[in-house]
Formats: sequence, structure tokens, C-alpha cells
Amino acid sequence: MKKSICVKNIFAFFLLAFSAGFGFCEEADYAENEALKTKEVSISKNEEFGKNLEEDFSFADLDMIELGPKNGEMYDVYVIGDGSQSFTEKRWITPFFINRTETTYDLWYSVRTTAEEKGYKFLNPGQEGSRGKRGAQPTRLGKYEPVTMISWYDAVIWCNAFSEIYDLTPCYSFEGKILRDATDTTKLDLCECDWNADGFRLPAEEEWEYAARKTKAGFQGGDIMSGQVDENGKTDLSVLEDEIAWTANNSSFTHTVGTAGTPFETRAKPKPGSGNPNGAGIFDMSGNVLEFVWDWFGNYKSVEPGTRATGPVAGSQRISRGGSWSLYTPFNCAGDRYSFDPNEVYDYFGFRLAQSKK
Repeated sequence: MKKSICVKNIFAFFLLAFSAGFGFCEEADYAENEALKTKEVSISKNEEFGKNLEEDFSFADLDMIELGPKNGEMYDVYVIGDGSQSFTEKRWITPFFINRTETTYDLWYSVRTTAEEKGYKFLNPGQEGSRGKRGAQPTRLGKYEPVTMISWYDAVIWCNAFSEIYDLTPCYSFEGKILRDATDTTKLDLCECDWNADGFRLPAEEEWEYAARKTKAGFQGGDIMSGQVDENGKTDLSVLEDEIAWTANNSSFTHTVGTAGTPFETRAKPKPGSGNPNGAGIFDMSGNVLEFVWDWFGNYKSVEPGTRATGPVAGSQRISRGGSWSLYTPFNCAGDRYSFDPNEVYDYFGFRLAQSKK
């Protein structure tokens, strides 16, 4: 921050309040004089801190990075479920983009409110992290926490809305019609994803795990946290879990995106994106919030070489990945899987944006 908080002034302020309550007039007068002398910080410390925080860094809610094959190759091949599941399959990954951070409430709110003006409907307004107020305007101190308290249906509709706002082609449709209503869950259960469209979408499960395990050296195992690797991308168990993920072991709520591994103080939140990323340079692929992906739950199936794998055609539960801060999601390794009814809503549910490369 550009300005440091004056401890002397804070002490004087509280001393003044304490003294007034117990009649210590002489000490109170002294404290008041000291407070008047020192003006580096206002009494409304949180507001001033938030102002300084915004001035001190530049953060992009949308920071898409490209993953997939390099050097002109058509596919990058890996084994999904390797080291974590009893069933594994080979996957052929084509180039795609994925956001470096989970979707922030700041971005969610701006898109949702604009979309509603254009006729979009949502089941849930979302909230700022695990402790925010549902549907409220973003706050200075919490707007870069991930959006939570939304369903899979809400996330899909939001992606379509964001695509249209960006003048891109929405990915999700039913019988050729773009979906704009999260309350129409029947159509959403039967909807199709246009993987060739240039709009925003949820990652396919194969893309999500690829992003969680990809490193400079190849791929880390699925049985460790995303990011437990050294600077060369090789597995390094000396990298502590608390250094790369917000989980129930080190937190009881959500945190600003991309800050795992930084010291935490209630009033001095670290800057978003200042923590430790995984081997592909992506934040929070383990912990913070559980992330929706496209696929219905099912065992991995083999596909023809070069074919995109997008899970079963139908089902009753959609996959989520990455674990979270909550005790209800204790499995946070890169290959761990969860599945939920797409209508369920919790304060540890969130999502991350993906996009196909044209």
C-alpha cells in the first residue's frame, strides 16, 4: 500500500473511547490531542484501506491463458484420473483458454446485473465469498473473493450472458436456441455446448484436470495438491499444502482469489493473484471454492484418438473439481472428483471460465 496505517493514531482513538467510558478525563484529553496531531489515517480505517488497496495494484478479473498442444501439434495427450481414480483413460486436448483465477464476485455482479437488464433470469443472485450478503453490491474488501451461493444452472446462463455482452457467440443452447433463463432447468439439463463457439463456458472435466496437473515438466500426479511441484514442474512434496491452497486445514471461509500461501490478516488482505500458482501458472486449482465443470458424473470412458471427451450425454449430477475451504469438501487433490445436483447451492461452490481457441 502507498500509505501505512498509523498504529499510534489507532491506539489514541481506542484509548479515547475507553477513557470516556470510565471518566479518565486527563488521559482522554491526552489521547484526543495525540489523535489530532496524527492524521495519516482516517477513523474509517476499512474504507481508507480499501481505497489504498485499489490504488496499489492492477488486477484483471478476466486473465485467460492458453493451454494445450504447442509447436504446431494438434493434441496434447495425458491420462485423466492418473494417481487418483481406480479408472483412468487417455485424453486428447486441443488448444483452449482458462482463467487464471476463479470467477470473482466483482465480475459476476457486473455481468449479472447487466444481463438482467437484457432479459436474462437467474435462480440465485450470488454473494461475495462465503460471508457476503446475497445479491449485494461488491465491497472494497471482498469484491475479489470468488462468487458463491450459485447453482450450476446459474453459472451456465451467466456464461452465455457474458459472451453476448462481449459480442461473442454463446456456447449453451437447446434445440438451436440460446439459453437465457436459469429457471428453465429442464432445457438446461438437455442443453448442448457448442465447443466450436468463441464464447465463455465452463471447462470440460478433461480440460479442468489438464489445467490442474500441467507443469513445465509434463504432468504432476492427481494424488497431490495442484501446485505441489518445484520450479521445474517436478513433484515436490516439500511444498506444503497450506502454501498453495485454502482448505479446511488453514481456513474457515473463502479468501481473495489467488492468495493461497500469503499471510492472512482480516484488515490487510493480500492482493489478488499475489499467492502461489500451480505448475501452469493458475491459482486455486486446489481449495478456496469447489468449481463447476460441464460434465455429468460417470466413469471415464475411452474415446477415439483426437476426440473431445465431454462425459455422459445425460445424468443426475454434474461434476465439480478442486475441493474448497469447507469441511464438507475434504478432498482437494488435482484428481479428486465431486458430483452434485445442478440445482444445489452452497457457500463453497464457484466456477472458473474457459473458452475454446478459434
